Amino acid sequence: MDEQAATDWFSKPGDAVRAVMHRRGVSAQELSAAFEEGMNTVRAICDGSLAINPKIASVLADRLGGDEAFWLKRQANFEVAINRAVAMAAASEPEAWLTRVPAPSGRKLPANINADKLREELRSRLVYFNVPKFDSWEQQYGSLIGATRFRTSETFKSSDEAVLRWLRRGEMEAELSETGVWSPGNLQDRLEQIRKLVHVSKPERFLPSLRALFAEVGVALIVVRAPNGCRASGASRMVSPDKSMILMSFRHRSDDHFWFTLFHEIGHLLLHKAATFVDQDDTFGDEQSEREANDFASSCLIPIDRVGELEEINPTRDSIIRFSRSVGVSPGITVGQLQHRKVLAHNQMNSLKRRWTWDEIEPALV
Repeated sequence: MDEQAATDWFSKPGDAVRAVMHRRGVSAQELSAAFEEGMNTVRAICDGSLAINPKIASVLADRLGGDEAFWLKRQANFEVAINRAVAMAAASEPEAWLTRVPAPSGRKLPANINADKLREELRSRLVYFNVPKFDSWEQQYGSLIGATRFRTSETFKSSDEAVLRWLRRGEMEAELSETGVWSPGNLQDRLEQIRKLVHVSKPERFLPSLRALFAEVGVALIVVRAPNGCRASGASRMVSPDKSMILMSFRHRSDDHFWFTLFHEIGHLLLHKAATFVDQDDTFGDEQSEREANDFASSCLIPIDRVGELEEINPTRDSIIRFSRSVGVSPGITVGQLQHRKVLAHNQMNSLKRRWTWDEIEPALV
């Protein structure tokens, strides 16, 4: 490591926590049981928003090993390193950090900020995105803005900042998720098992099964509710050489949209390798890669040899239900496909779709 890199570099205590968890086979859920606030505490330690104090150090020593002094020293070393990185950011590129990198809080900056507020804002960005230099952030995240893989619906203008905050939160959740080694072939082999779960009506029942299937093949299936301004439905991204991520927002909270988005993101992982895709609203873009992912998702839901029958169906309630049973999907998925093909208008037959409230979804996200 050269002198400049050594000066810039920092490592969050949460990085060490995750490394020891992985080495000792301790899951995030197991560690969370030791904290009063459960997973919220584990997340905050790992994302750097909660400092390790003596009480937390005692729990970490008990559950992960080492002693309290080790974990407190880890926090102290981080404070020295992050303060140094913040000072360098303030001296070199403060304007770029403040105008280009989203604030984790989502709040807008006041017109004038003093030196203390500047350091606070810079620190929050460096820590949240876990990058020491603006160039590093630009390479990992900034380059996504405006890329053809970062698609926005023609109908709405999504906030790039909100989408990037959502994507980064998904990455941090994926980092806490234990998975096998990423294997495209094994994911392909499990498509039929994944498809069978479309019959399960409640998220609290199908999400754990989905997560387990994906984890076996090296995919962290993550659900993060989209912040205000974020119209993303799903995303796919490699979070490490051995782990990929599918990030879902449950946007629209309907079965047709959820399952189409899920298979669309699977399509990106299988067809488009290590590229990052963020798919927003219902258009999913017009680029070739998006059309390929759309076709992949459609073929997973409706067998290719039944598409002609679907497109010629008499779109009554009874005929839709009969067709859905014959191909093994829910009526809502068939309605979504008919709407996508313009056999139905978007306001027709929506009563056949399953819809969920966040009260039904959130218990499955723990």
